[in-house]
Amino acid sequence: MRRWGTALAAMALAGGALAATAGTAGAVTPTAAKAATTCETGWGSGEKTAQPAGHAPLGNIRTGRHACYDRIVFDVKGATAADRVGYRVGYVNTLYQDGSGEEIPVRGGAILDIHVSAPSYDPGSGAESYPGRARKPLPGVDISGYQTFRDTRFGASFEGETQVGLGVRARLPFRVFQTDGHVVVDVAHSWNAVR
Repeated sequence: MRRWGTALAAMALAGGALAATAGTAGAVTPTAAKAATTCETGWGSGEKTAQPAGHAPLGNIRTGRHACYDRIVFDVKGATAADRVGYRVGYVNTLYQDGSGEEIPVRGGAILDIHVSAPSYDPGSGAESYPGRARKPLPGVDISGYQTFRDTRFGASFEGETQVGLGVRARLPFRVFQTDGHVVVDVAHSWNAVR
């Protein structure tokens, strides 16, 4: 009987030690999960396009920083979810201005050539709707401190499209999508799934 009592006591102590270890391991996991951010990387780096439903004027271009990507947003005046704003976004070795074909220097390890079917003027009146100037940085856009973005250059507003050169750190995955009156381009900080 004494042997059974000793064996049971030893098993109880071993079980308690395992439970304590499991509790400690469980306590570490949530902290580690909070420290790592899961980032989508399946966007790829190939050209992305959408056909336009019309040509509403460009109102503004703005940027933002996020945990997994840097973002540039094209605000199109009067466009709604039903109004498809066309775009063509892809990497190029050199940015050439639409219309003139002149080279526009863009800083960074890679260049995204962004075309949005929204001219920088009102198609009806011809009045300027966005103050971009060829070869110059985008007005009011400050990308200092961004992890991926390195430079912005206004290309042109030609035949109903606005062209922007976006200098990025490297040829990284990107996505393009539309929301109410906005064309959004996100460029990932890396190819890795966890940051």
